[in-house]
Amino acid sequence: MEIQSPLLRDLAEAVRSGTPGAVDAFWQHAKATGTPLVEPDPTDPAHRLVTFVRQDVAATDVLTLLHTVTDKDRHAGDLSPHLMEKVPGTDVWALTHRLRADHRASYQFFPAPGPRAETLRTDREAWLGVLDAAVPDPLNPAPVLPSRDGRHPSSVLELPEAPAQPWTHPRPGVPRGERGMAEVDGRRVGVHLPAGHTEAGGPYAVAVLLDGEMWGPVLGFADTLDNLHAEQAVVPTVTLFVETMGRDRRMADLCCSEEFVDWLADGLLPWAARMYGVTDDPARTVVAGQSAGGLTAAFAGFRRPERFGNVLSQSGSFWWPDGTEFDSGSEWLTRQYAVRERLPVRFRLEVGLQEWMLLPQNRHLRDVLQARGYEVAYHEFNGGHDYACWRGGLAAGLAGLLPGRNVRTSDRSIRNIRTGAGS
Repeated sequence: MEIQSPLLRDLAEAVRSGTPGAVDAFWQHAKATGTPLVEPDPTDPAHRLVTFVRQDVAATDVLTLLHTVTDKDRHAGDLSPHLMEKVPGTDVWALTHRLRADHRASYQFFPAPGPRAETLRTDREAWLGVLDAAVPDPLNPAPVLPSRDGRHPSSVLELPEAPAQPWTHPRPGVPRGERGMAEVDGRRVGVHLPAGHTEAGGPYAVAVLLDGEMWGPVLGFADTLDNLHAEQAVVPTVTLFVETMGRDRRMADLCCSEEFVDWLADGLLPWAARMYGVTDDPARTVVAGQSAGGLTAAFAGFRRPERFGNVLSQSGSFWWPDGTEFDSGSEWLTRQYAVRERLPVRFRLEVGLQEWMLLPQNRHLRDVLQARGYEVAYHEFNGGHDYACWRGGLAAGLAGLLPGRNVRTSDRSIRNIRTGAGS
Protein backbone atom coordinates (compact mmCIF):
# COMPACT_ATOMS: atom_id res chain seq x y z
CA MET A 1 0.00 0.00 0.00
CA GLU A 2 1.43 3.38 -1.04
CA ILE A 3 0.49 5.85 1.67
CA GLN A 4 0.18 9.52 0.64
CA SER A 5 -1.29 10.97 3.83
CA PRO A 6 1.28 12.06 6.45
CA LEU A 7 -1.17 11.10 9.19
CA LEU A 8 -1.51 7.59 7.81
CA ARG A 9 2.26 7.28 7.38
CA ASP A 10 2.66 8.18 11.04
CA LEU A 11 0.05 5.56 11.96
CA ALA A 12 1.73 2.88 9.85
CA GLU A 13 5.12 3.64 11.38
CA ALA A 14 3.68 3.56 14.90
CA VAL A 15 2.09 0.16 14.24
CA ARG A 16 5.32 -1.21 12.76
CA SER A 17 7.29 -0.05 15.77
CA GLY A 18 4.77 -1.54 18.19
CA THR A 19 3.59 1.71 19.76
CA PRO A 20 0.83 0.79 22.25
CA GLY A 21 -2.61 2.26 21.47
CA ALA A 22 -1.55 3.73 18.10
CA VAL A 23 -4.73 2.69 16.28
CA ASP A 24 -7.01 3.87 19.08
CA ALA A 25 -5.20 7.20 19.14
CA PHE A 26 -5.69 7.56 15.39
CA TRP A 27 -9.44 6.98 15.62
CA GLN A 28 -9.72 9.39 18.55
CA HIS A 29 -7.99 12.04 16.42
CA ALA A 30 -10.26 11.30 13.43
CA LYS A 31 -13.37 11.59 15.57
CA ALA A 32 -12.17 14.82 17.17
CA THR A 33 -11.22 16.56 13.91
CA GLY A 34 -13.87 15.01 11.68
CA THR A 35 -13.36 13.23 8.40
CA PRO A 36 -12.26 13.09 5.68
CA LEU A 37 -8.76 14.04 6.75
CA VAL A 38 -7.59 17.15 4.90
CA GLU A 39 -3.86 17.84 4.72
CA PRO A 40 -1.66 20.19 2.67
CA ASP A 41 -0.39 18.97 -0.68
CA PRO A 42 3.40 19.21 -0.40
CA THR A 43 3.72 19.91 -4.14
CA ASP A 44 0.99 22.53 -4.68
CA PRO A 45 -0.68 24.91 -2.20
CA ALA A 46 -3.76 25.09 -4.47
CA HIS A 47 -4.54 21.43 -3.72
CA ARG A 48 -5.16 19.28 -0.68
CA LEU A 49 -4.61 15.64 0.18
CA VAL A 50 -8.07 14.40 1.12
CA THR A 51 -8.08 11.03 2.87
CA PHE A 52 -11.31 9.12 3.36
CA VAL A 53 -11.18 6.63 6.23
CA ARG A 54 -13.57 3.98 7.48
CA GLN A 55 -13.43 1.57 10.40
CA ASP A 56 -14.79 -1.76 9.21
CA VAL A 57 -13.84 -5.29 10.18
CA ALA A 58 -16.56 -7.17 8.26
CA ALA A 59 -16.18 -5.84 4.71
CA THR A 60 -14.19 -7.68 2.08
CA ASP A 61 -13.58 -4.39 0.28
CA VAL A 62 -14.75 -0.80 0.65
CA LEU A 63 -15.47 1.61 -2.20
CA THR A 64 -15.42 5.37 -1.74
CA LEU A 65 -18.08 6.98 -3.91
CA LEU A 66 -17.06 10.60 -4.53
CA HIS A 67 -19.86 12.13 -6.54
CA THR A 68 -19.13 12.50 -10.27
CA VAL A 69 -15.42 11.70 -9.79
CA THR A 70 -16.24 8.04 -9.17
CA ASP A 71 -18.99 8.14 -11.79
CA LYS A 72 -16.50 9.16 -14.45
CA ASP A 73 -14.35 6.11 -13.78
CA ARG A 74 -17.41 3.87 -13.70
CA HIS A 75 -18.37 5.12 -17.15
CA ALA A 76 -14.82 4.31 -18.25
CA GLY A 77 -15.28 0.78 -16.87
CA ASP A 78 -12.80 0.90 -13.98
CA LEU A 79 -13.76 1.38 -10.33
CA SER A 80 -10.44 0.17 -8.96
CA PRO A 81 -9.08 3.70 -8.27
CA HIS A 82 -11.87 4.04 -5.69
CA LEU A 83 -11.11 0.92 -3.68
CA MET A 84 -9.96 1.71 -0.17
CA GLU A 85 -7.00 -0.19 1.26
CA LYS A 86 -6.32 -1.29 4.81
CA VAL A 87 -3.38 0.23 6.60
CA PRO A 88 -1.35 -2.91 7.50
CA GLY A 89 -1.96 -4.15 11.03
CA THR A 90 -5.00 -1.92 11.61
CA ASP A 91 -8.76 -1.73 11.04
CA VAL A 92 -8.32 1.51 9.07
CA TRP A 93 -9.59 1.45 5.50
CA ALA A 94 -8.28 4.51 3.64
CA LEU A 95 -8.16 6.21 0.25
CA THR A 96 -6.48 9.51 -0.58
CA HIS A 97 -7.53 11.84 -3.37
CA ARG A 98 -5.54 14.89 -4.45
CA LEU A 99 -8.19 17.59 -4.93
CA ARG A 100 -8.17 21.28 -5.67
CA ALA A 101 -8.80 23.34 -2.54
CA ASP A 102 -12.18 24.63 -3.77
CA HIS A 103 -13.74 21.19 -4.33
CA ARG A 104 -17.20 20.37 -3.00
CA ALA A 105 -18.89 16.97 -3.37
CA SER A 106 -21.21 14.55 -1.69
CA TYR A 107 -19.80 11.10 -0.98
CA GLN A 108 -20.62 7.70 0.52
CA PHE A 109 -18.96 4.40 1.36
CA PHE A 110 -19.92 1.00 -0.01
CA PRO A 111 -18.77 -1.80 2.34
CA ALA A 112 -18.63 -4.75 -0.06
CA PRO A 113 -19.60 -8.14 1.38
CA GLY A 114 -18.64 -10.21 -1.65
CA PRO A 115 -15.71 -10.92 -3.94
CA ARG A 116 -13.76 -8.07 -5.50
CA ALA A 117 -14.86 -8.98 -9.03
CA GLU A 118 -18.46 -8.30 -8.02
CA THR A 119 -17.54 -5.08 -6.24
CA LEU A 120 -15.82 -3.71 -9.34
CA ARG A 121 -18.66 -4.44 -11.76
CA THR A 122 -19.61 -1.28 -13.66
CA ASP A 123 -22.80 -2.37 -15.43
CA ARG A 124 -25.97 -0.45 -14.59
CA GLU A 125 -27.59 -3.22 -12.53
CA ALA A 126 -24.52 -3.66 -10.33
CA TRP A 127 -24.06 0.08 -9.94
CA LEU A 128 -27.65 0.61 -8.82
CA GLY A 129 -27.07 -2.08 -6.21
CA VAL A 130 -24.02 -0.20 -4.95
CA LEU A 131 -25.98 3.05 -4.71
CA ASP A 132 -28.81 1.32 -2.85
CA ALA A 133 -26.40 0.01 -0.19
CA ALA A 134 -23.97 2.94 0.10
CA VAL A 135 -23.85 4.75 3.45
CA PRO A 136 -22.63 8.12 4.76
CA ASP A 137 -19.42 8.75 6.66
CA PRO A 138 -20.20 8.47 10.40
CA LEU A 139 -17.22 10.66 11.35
CA ASN A 140 -18.09 13.61 9.09
CA PRO A 141 -19.58 16.26 11.42
CA ALA A 142 -21.34 18.25 8.68
CA PRO A 143 -25.10 17.79 8.14
CA VAL A 144 -25.83 14.97 5.70
CA LEU A 145 -27.38 15.51 2.29
CA PRO A 146 -30.74 13.69 2.22
CA SER A 147 -31.59 11.24 -0.53
CA ARG A 148 -34.79 9.67 -1.82
CA ASP A 149 -36.10 6.33 -3.10
CA GLY A 150 -35.16 4.70 0.20
CA ARG A 151 -31.43 5.34 -0.20
CA HIS A 152 -29.13 6.45 2.58
CA PRO A 153 -28.10 10.11 2.84
CA SER A 154 -24.68 11.28 1.71
CA SER A 155 -21.91 13.06 3.56
CA VAL A 156 -20.57 16.31 2.15
CA LEU A 157 -16.93 17.24 1.53
CA GLU A 158 -16.29 20.99 1.47
CA LEU A 159 -12.69 22.05 1.07
CA PRO A 160 -11.68 25.43 2.49
CA GLU A 161 -11.86 27.46 -0.72
CA ALA A 162 -15.19 26.08 -1.96
CA PRO A 163 -17.73 28.84 -2.69
CA ALA A 164 -19.66 29.86 0.40
CA GLN A 165 -23.21 28.57 0.85
CA PRO A 166 -24.43 31.00 3.51
CA TRP A 167 -28.16 30.24 3.29
CA THR A 168 -28.20 26.44 3.10
CA HIS A 169 -29.03 25.31 6.62
CA PRO A 170 -31.94 26.26 8.91
CA ARG A 171 -31.33 29.15 11.29
CA PRO A 172 -32.98 29.63 14.67
CA GLY A 173 -35.23 32.65 14.95
CA VAL A 174 -35.74 33.16 11.21
CA PRO A 175 -39.40 33.82 10.31
CA ARG A 176 -40.78 30.80 8.49
CA GLY A 177 -42.82 31.26 5.36
CA GLU A 178 -45.94 29.21 4.85
CA ARG A 179 -45.47 25.85 3.16
CA GLY A 180 -48.15 23.91 1.37
CA MET A 181 -49.00 21.34 -1.28
CA ALA A 182 -51.53 21.64 -4.08
CA GLU A 183 -52.64 19.74 -7.14
CA VAL A 184 -52.80 21.72 -10.36
CA ASP A 185 -54.28 19.96 -13.39
CA GLY A 186 -53.39 16.61 -11.86
CA ARG A 187 -49.79 17.52 -10.99
CA ARG A 188 -48.45 17.97 -7.45
CA VAL A 189 -46.95 21.39 -6.77
CA GLY A 190 -45.32 22.49 -3.54
CA VAL A 191 -45.72 26.13 -2.55
CA HIS A 192 -43.57 28.36 -0.35
CA LEU A 193 -44.88 31.79 0.58
CA PRO A 194 -42.53 34.39 2.04
CA ALA A 195 -43.09 35.24 5.68
CA GLY A 196 -45.67 38.00 5.93
CA HIS A 197 -47.35 37.11 2.65
CA THR A 198 -50.80 38.69 2.29
CA GLU A 199 -53.29 38.80 -0.53
CA ALA A 200 -52.93 42.58 -0.70
CA GLY A 201 -49.13 42.48 -0.67
CA GLY A 202 -48.65 41.47 -4.28
CA PRO A 203 -48.00 41.15 -7.04
CA TYR A 204 -45.17 38.92 -5.84
CA ALA A 205 -42.16 37.78 -7.77
CA VAL A 206 -42.34 34.07 -8.60
CA ALA A 207 -39.77 31.29 -8.92
CA VAL A 208 -40.66 28.01 -10.62
CA LEU A 209 -38.37 25.18 -9.46
CA LEU A 210 -38.37 22.01 -11.53
CA ASP A 211 -37.81 18.61 -9.85
CA GLY A 212 -39.81 20.04 -6.99
CA GLU A 213 -40.07 16.71 -5.15
CA MET A 214 -36.32 16.98 -4.47
CA TRP A 215 -36.16 20.66 -3.55
CA GLY A 216 -39.27 20.50 -1.38
CA PRO A 217 -39.75 17.45 0.87
CA VAL A 218 -36.28 15.90 0.42
CA LEU A 219 -33.83 18.80 0.54
CA GLY A 220 -35.97 21.28 2.46
CA PHE A 221 -35.08 24.24 0.26
CA ALA A 222 -37.85 26.20 1.95
CA ASP A 223 -35.41 26.78 4.84
CA THR A 224 -33.00 28.39 2.38
CA LEU A 225 -35.81 30.58 1.04
CA ASP A 226 -36.63 31.69 4.58
CA ASN A 227 -33.00 32.66 5.12
CA LEU A 228 -32.88 34.58 1.83
CA HIS A 229 -36.04 36.48 2.71
CA ALA A 230 -34.93 37.19 6.28
CA GLU A 231 -31.74 38.81 4.96
CA GLN A 232 -33.67 40.61 2.21
CA ALA A 233 -31.31 38.97 -0.25
CA VAL A 234 -34.29 38.39 -2.57
CA VAL A 235 -37.47 40.34 -3.07
CA PRO A 236 -40.57 38.72 -1.55
CA THR A 237 -41.04 35.71 -3.80
CA VAL A 238 -43.60 32.94 -4.10
CA THR A 239 -41.81 29.69 -4.96
CA LEU A 240 -43.49 26.83 -6.81
CA PHE A 241 -41.96 23.35 -6.53
CA VAL A 242 -43.17 21.50 -9.64
CA GLU A 243 -43.01 17.73 -9.15
CA THR A 244 -42.08 15.46 -12.03
CA MET A 245 -44.60 12.62 -11.64
CA GLY A 246 -42.14 9.74 -12.00
CA ARG A 247 -39.10 8.90 -14.09
CA ASP A 248 -40.88 8.29 -17.39
CA ARG A 249 -42.93 11.48 -17.10
CA ARG A 250 -39.81 13.42 -16.16
CA MET A 251 -38.00 12.26 -19.28
CA ALA A 252 -40.95 13.34 -21.41
CA ASP A 253 -41.51 16.72 -19.74
CA LEU A 254 -37.91 17.84 -19.29
CA CYS A 255 -36.66 17.36 -22.85
CA CYS A 256 -37.82 20.58 -24.49
CA SER A 257 -41.49 19.63 -24.24
CA GLU A 258 -43.68 22.36 -25.70
CA GLU A 259 -46.72 20.92 -23.92
CA PHE A 260 -45.05 21.03 -20.51
CA VAL A 261 -43.64 24.54 -20.91
CA ASP A 262 -46.97 25.83 -22.18
CA TRP A 263 -48.64 24.32 -19.11
CA LEU A 264 -46.16 26.13 -16.86
CA ALA A 265 -46.94 29.40 -18.65
CA ASP A 266 -50.70 29.05 -19.22
CA GLY A 267 -51.76 26.75 -16.40
CA LEU A 268 -49.43 26.98 -13.42
CA LEU A 269 -48.61 30.69 -13.40
CA PRO A 270 -52.22 31.92 -13.84
CA TRP A 271 -53.26 29.54 -11.06
CA ALA A 272 -50.54 30.96 -8.78
CA ALA A 273 -51.67 34.49 -9.66
CA ARG A 274 -55.23 33.68 -8.56
CA MET A 275 -54.19 31.84 -5.42
CA TYR A 276 -51.14 33.76 -4.21
CA GLY A 277 -50.97 37.05 -6.09
CA VAL A 278 -47.89 36.34 -8.18
CA THR A 279 -46.85 38.72 -10.92
CA ASP A 280 -47.36 38.33 -14.66
CA ASP A 281 -44.19 40.34 -15.27
CA PRO A 282 -41.59 38.10 -16.96
CA ALA A 283 -38.79 40.25 -15.57
CA ARG A 284 -39.84 39.14 -12.06
CA THR A 285 -40.36 35.48 -12.98
CA VAL A 286 -37.61 32.85 -12.71
CA VAL A 287 -37.66 29.29 -14.01
CA ALA A 288 -34.91 27.11 -12.57
CA GLY A 289 -33.75 23.55 -13.09
CA GLN A 290 -30.84 21.15 -12.94
CA SER A 291 -29.62 18.64 -15.54
CA ALA A 292 -32.61 17.97 -17.84
CA GLY A 293 -34.40 20.58 -15.74
CA GLY A 294 -31.69 23.09 -16.65
CA LEU A 295 -32.25 22.31 -20.32
CA THR A 296 -35.99 22.80 -19.85
CA ALA A 297 -35.54 26.09 -17.99
CA ALA A 298 -33.57 27.44 -20.95
CA PHE A 299 -36.21 26.08 -23.33
CA ALA A 300 -38.95 27.83 -21.33
CA GLY A 301 -37.17 31.13 -21.87
CA PHE A 302 -36.86 30.34 -25.58
CA ARG A 303 -40.46 29.24 -26.15
CA ARG A 304 -42.29 31.56 -23.76
CA PRO A 305 -40.12 34.64 -23.14
CA GLU A 306 -43.25 36.71 -22.49
CA ARG A 307 -43.74 34.64 -19.32
CA PHE A 308 -40.24 33.57 -18.31
CA GLY A 309 -37.80 36.45 -18.37
CA ASN A 310 -35.16 34.83 -16.15
CA VAL A 311 -33.55 31.43 -16.67
CA LEU A 312 -31.47 29.73 -13.97
CA SER A 313 -29.86 26.60 -15.39
CA GLN A 314 -27.53 24.39 -13.36
CA SER A 315 -25.58 21.67 -15.15
CA GLY A 316 -28.00 21.85 -18.05
CA SER A 317 -28.16 18.83 -20.36
CA PHE A 318 -27.52 20.91 -23.45
CA TRP A 319 -26.15 17.91 -25.32
CA TRP A 320 -29.78 16.91 -25.93
CA PRO A 321 -30.89 15.06 -27.98
CA ASP A 322 -27.60 13.36 -28.92
CA GLY A 323 -24.81 12.26 -26.65
CA THR A 324 -21.87 14.46 -27.64
CA GLU A 325 -21.20 17.85 -29.13
CA PHE A 326 -19.88 16.13 -32.24
CA ASP A 327 -23.16 14.46 -33.21
CA SER A 328 -25.05 16.16 -36.02
CA GLY A 329 -28.24 16.39 -33.97
CA SER A 330 -26.64 17.46 -30.72
CA GLU A 331 -27.25 20.72 -28.84
CA TRP A 332 -30.57 21.43 -30.52
CA LEU A 333 -31.54 24.26 -28.17
CA THR A 334 -28.19 26.02 -28.47
CA ARG A 335 -28.58 25.99 -32.25
CA GLN A 336 -32.05 27.52 -31.93
CA TYR A 337 -30.70 30.39 -29.84
CA ALA A 338 -27.92 30.88 -32.38
CA VAL A 339 -30.29 31.59 -35.26
CA ARG A 340 -33.20 33.37 -33.54
CA GLU A 341 -33.34 37.07 -32.80
CA ARG A 342 -32.40 38.00 -29.25
CA LEU A 343 -35.22 37.50 -26.76
CA PRO A 344 -35.90 39.56 -23.60
CA VAL A 345 -34.48 36.89 -21.30
CA ARG A 346 -31.64 36.95 -18.75
CA PHE A 347 -29.54 33.89 -17.95
CA ARG A 348 -27.70 32.48 -14.97
CA LEU A 349 -25.76 29.39 -16.04
CA GLU A 350 -23.50 27.22 -13.93
CA VAL A 351 -21.79 23.88 -14.44
CA GLY A 352 -19.25 21.78 -12.56
CA LEU A 353 -15.65 21.40 -13.65
CA GLN A 354 -15.97 17.67 -12.93
CA GLU A 355 -18.92 17.29 -15.31
CA TRP A 356 -17.00 15.95 -18.26
CA MET A 357 -20.22 15.12 -20.14
CA LEU A 358 -21.71 18.63 -19.81
CA LEU A 359 -18.93 21.18 -19.51
CA PRO A 360 -18.24 21.74 -23.26
CA GLN A 361 -21.93 22.09 -24.09
CA ASN A 362 -22.58 24.61 -21.30
CA ARG A 363 -19.60 26.67 -22.43
CA HIS A 364 -20.93 26.55 -25.97
CA LEU A 365 -24.36 27.83 -24.94
CA ARG A 366 -22.70 30.63 -22.96
CA ASP A 367 -20.68 31.66 -26.00
CA VAL A 368 -23.72 31.61 -28.30
CA LEU A 369 -25.83 33.65 -25.89
CA GLN A 370 -23.10 36.21 -25.39
CA ALA A 371 -22.57 36.49 -29.14
CA ARG A 372 -26.30 37.13 -29.58
CA GLY A 373 -26.21 39.93 -27.01
CA TYR A 374 -27.91 38.25 -24.04
CA GLU A 375 -27.22 39.16 -20.45
CA VAL A 376 -25.45 36.03 -19.23
CA ALA A 377 -23.91 35.39 -15.82
CA TYR A 378 -21.85 32.22 -16.02
CA HIS A 379 -20.08 30.25 -13.31
CA GLU A 380 -18.02 27.08 -13.20
CA PHE A 381 -17.79 25.47 -9.77
CA ASN A 382 -15.31 22.79 -8.80
CA GLY A 383 -17.73 19.94 -8.27
CA GLY A 384 -20.02 17.59 -10.11
CA HIS A 385 -23.63 16.73 -10.96
CA ASP A 386 -24.48 17.12 -7.33
CA TYR A 387 -27.18 18.64 -5.14
CA ALA A 388 -24.43 19.46 -2.63
CA CYS A 389 -23.23 22.03 -5.18
CA TRP A 390 -26.55 22.97 -6.74
CA ARG A 391 -28.24 24.02 -3.49
CA GLY A 392 -25.76 26.87 -3.02
CA GLY A 393 -25.87 27.89 -6.67
CA LEU A 394 -29.67 27.90 -6.68
CA ALA A 395 -29.81 30.23 -3.69
CA ALA A 396 -27.15 32.55 -5.10
CA GLY A 397 -28.80 32.50 -8.52
CA LEU A 398 -32.17 33.54 -7.10
CA ALA A 399 -30.45 36.35 -5.21
CA GLY A 400 -28.80 37.47 -8.45
CA LEU A 401 -31.99 37.35 -10.54
CA LEU A 402 -34.47 38.64 -7.94
CA PRO A 403 -32.20 40.77 -5.75
CA GLY A 404 -33.50 42.28 -2.54
CA ARG A 405 -32.05 45.20 -0.66
CA ASN A 406 -29.24 43.31 1.03
CA VAL A 407 -27.69 41.02 -1.56
CA ARG A 408 -24.25 39.94 -0.35
CA THR A 409 -22.28 41.19 -3.32
CA SER A 410 -19.08 40.37 -1.45
CA ASP A 411 -20.06 36.71 -1.12
CA ARG A 412 -17.92 34.47 -3.32
CA SER A 413 -20.79 32.38 -4.62
CA ILE A 414 -22.73 35.40 -5.86
CA ARG A 415 -19.74 37.32 -7.15
CA ASN A 416 -18.66 34.41 -9.31
CA ILE A 417 -22.12 34.05 -10.80
CA ARG A 418 -22.17 37.73 -11.76
CA THR A 419 -18.74 37.89 -13.26
CA GLY A 420 -18.54 34.48 -14.89
CA ALA A 421 -15.49 33.46 -12.86
CA GLY A 422 -13.98 30.13 -13.74
CA SER A 423 -14.74 30.35 -17.45
